[in-house]
Amino acid sequence: MKKSGLILGLLLIGFTTVAQEATGTTVTVTIENVLSDGGTILAGLHTTDTFMKGAGIIDAMEPAKAGEITLTFENVEPGTYAIMVIHDANDNKQMDMDAATGIPQESYGTSGTMNLYGPPTFADAKFEVTGEDQEIKIRF
Repeated sequence: MKKSGLILGLLLIGFTTVAQEATGTTVTVTIENVLSDGGTILAGLHTTDTFMKGAGIIDAMEPAKAGEITLTFENVEPGTYAIMVIHDANDNKQMDMDAATGIPQESYGTSGTMNLYGPPTFADAKFEVTGEDQEIKIRF
């Protein structure tokens, strides 16, 4: 009886441990050149369906401080993604644009290559998650 109770207990612990394991990978993003303290750094992990259309499939935020900020996206499934980051200096949860020109008034950046003469595109910002943890640097 003691042996069967011990075996049953070990099996239950084993099943519990398996159920708690995280799936997917971790994508760590370092935002360089944050120009000032104050406000919030907002970041979104996007698919082609969500890029430049609102919230990402996973979002992260951290109080802004001059220098570098690191954010983490956990349990990311393999696939093609892009990251968008803004420094929401006035904490209004949106990118502020100049009313006359439409030029962004807050710092922003994306993964991949930034287009300096127009809005970011998914094609320029995309990267592949293949199952191994990744580190990405984005410069404002």
